[in-house]
Amino acid sequence: MGNERVRISDIAEELGLSTATVSNVIHGKTGKISAETVKRVQQLLEEKSYIPSMAGILLAQNNSRIIGIVVNNHEKYEGHVLEDGFISSSLNALSHEIERAGYFMMVKTTTEWKEIIRFASMWNMEGLVIMGFCEQDYQKLRDNMHIPFVVYDGYFEETKGICNLTIDNFDGGFQVGTYLIGMGHRKILCLSDNYICMDMERMEGCKKAAGAAVHFMQLPFQEKERMRFYQEKLDEILTHSAVFAVSDFYAMEFMNFLREKGICVPKDISVVGFDDSPLCRYCVPRLTTVRQDAARRAESAVSVLLKLRNAPETVEQRTVKLPVRLIERNSVTMSGLSDRE
Repeated sequence: MGNERVRISDIAEELGLSTATVSNVIHGKTGKISAETVKRVQQLLEEKSYIPSMAGILLAQNNSRIIGIVVNNHEKYEGHVLEDGFISSSLNALSHEIERAGYFMMVKTTTEWKEIIRFASMWNMEGLVIMGFCEQDYQKLRDNMHIPFVVYDGYFEETKGICNLTIDNFDGGFQVGTYLIGMGHRKILCLSDNYICMDMERMEGCKKAAGAAVHFMQLPFQEKERMRFYQEKLDEILTHSAVFAVSDFYAMEFMNFLREKGICVPKDISVVGFDDSPLCRYCVPRLTTVRQDAARRAESAVSVLLKLRNAPETVEQRTVKLPVRLIERNSVTMSGLSDRE
């Protein structure tokens, strides 16, 4: 067999046993196998340096100890969804909590809800955390599989069998609006690629605090188109003294565009983001943003999943809304630009 991977069938053939017997020894199912046979199989496995397939071991067990994380690979990420600050922070926190609970984590990106079912079934998963899909997808998943799952930032009415772990997006926007008004800003521009779901809540919260001072511009999904958009709308954008981007990614991208144009943040225009991804502390200037607690949400996700699996009747809250708070850094300054009002 040389350097080729040793197969169960190879071991079985050499010992004159069935592949089922060898497989049962590998997976610890030796109750009906003689001690002598078990010893023979184990000795040959050791001699051949047999490396068992982890997938085979997990699938042979009743409990795989796997929790799957599925992220919607939306076109706006342009193939880089796992590099997004919110997503990467969430995965990092989930990895810690899942390992602490004694489970393995597997990650998949897709745009198709049916792929989630295949992914979960293939690996005999005990639970799922799903990010970025829409209400219709969640309902289809609930109707077509029995594996418990929780949703990050879902936007739907409370539904039996689905737990939505979200944050107070409205209050986050309200805190931004209150802060900017308090800093003297009277023309605030909100930037987002949509006006629905959680982004809408963030902007509505800002409007609640700042009223008529708030205006909205919708960004294109694709980066090249956004750069063209910033260039074409630059004069109009600069009639505002502050920008509230509904994600840190858009906030930092916009600041980088301004820097390349020789426009200074916050001297010429203030910028606020949302999420408090790690880069906010290191970009120049450091970004004022709204922090959501990734560790707390991950802890809630794993706790709820285990309850849904072991004692679903104990899960009373179908929507868990976690608090957020504004983090002041130096991308915002007092507005002295009354001529823009």
